[in-house]
Amino acid sequence: MAVWSSIRGDIADPDMVDRVMPGCAAVLNFAAESHVDRSLLDSRPFVHTNVVGTQVLLDAARRHGVQRFLHVSTDEVYGDLVGTDHRSVESDAMQPRSPYAASKAAAEHLVQAAHVSGGLDTVVTRGSNTYGPRQFPEKIVPLFITNALQDKPLPIYGDGGAVRDYMHVDDHCAGIDLVLRKGRPGGVYNLGAQLERTGLQVAESVLRTVDKPQSLMQFVEDRPGHDLRYAIDPSAAESLGWRATIDFDAGLAQTVDWYTNNPRWWQAIRSDERYLAHESRWYGPDRST
Repeated sequence: MAVWSSIRGDIADPDMVDRVMPGCAAVLNFAAESHVDRSLLDSRPFVHTNVVGTQVLLDAARRHGVQRFLHVSTDEVYGDLVGTDHRSVESDAMQPRSPYAASKAAAEHLVQAAHVSGGLDTVVTRGSNTYGPRQFPEKIVPLFITNALQDKPLPIYGDGGAVRDYMHVDDHCAGIDLVLRKGRPGGVYNLGAQLERTGLQVAESVLRTVDKPQSLMQFVEDRPGHDLRYAIDPSAAESLGWRATIDFDAGLAQTVDWYTNNPRWWQAIRSDERYLAHESRWYGPDRST
C-alpha cells in the first residue's frame, strides 16, 4: 500500500531535500515561481527556486537512486513567435525573454546536464498556458473570473492581442502522467491543446460565461517585453498516446463554476497584503490606457 505524506519546505534547502528523498522512485518537479509580472519586479526568488532548487533536487535524486526525474517546464522558454504561423517543436532553440522564462530555461539545461553527465533518467514537459479550478487568482483566467464576479474591471494588457494556447489542468496532468511513464530517457515533450486565444478573447469569453457586461474590460499599459504569441506542436507527446480533450468553452464553464462556488478560498488570497500590492502595481488606475 502506498503511504502518502506532506512535508512543507524549500526545494533549495539541501538538508530538507535529503531528508525526504530516500525511498522515492520518481521525482516530479512542479515547484516554481511562475508569474512573469513578479519576475519583472524581482527576479531573485525565481533564480532561487527555479534554478538553485532544481539543482538541489537533481543532486539528491542522483545520490538516492531515484529511477526517474520529471521536470515540469513551460512553452515560454521558446520565446515570442509573433508574426509567424510556426508552432514550436522540442528541437527549437530556447529564446526566453523574461526572468521567469530564463529561469525555467536554465533549469532545463541543468536537467539535461544531469542526464548526459550524471546518468540520471530525466524527462521534461513544456506545457502551454494552463487553467482550471484552484489556480492562484493572479493568473489571467482566475483573475478575470474573480474580477468579473465582483464587478471589477478585467485588466487587459496593451490591445489584448497577445496569443496563448490554453490547456485545461486535467489535460496537462494526464500528459505529465503519460510522459512520466512512457517518455524516453532524456526526452522533452510539448503539452498543448492547440487552442490559441488572445487576451481579449479570453476576457470576452469569461464575461459571457458569467453573464457580465463587456464594459468591464479595461485596457492597461502593456507588460515590458511582452511576448505576443506562444504556440507549440504537441506531436511528440501525442505519439505516446496523449491528446488534449477538453474544449476551451467547456473547461472555462467548469472553472467559472468552481470559483463561483468557492468564494472564501479566493477571497482570502485576494485580501492578502502582498496580493493587493501586486494588483495595485500592475493594474492600478495609473496603468489604464
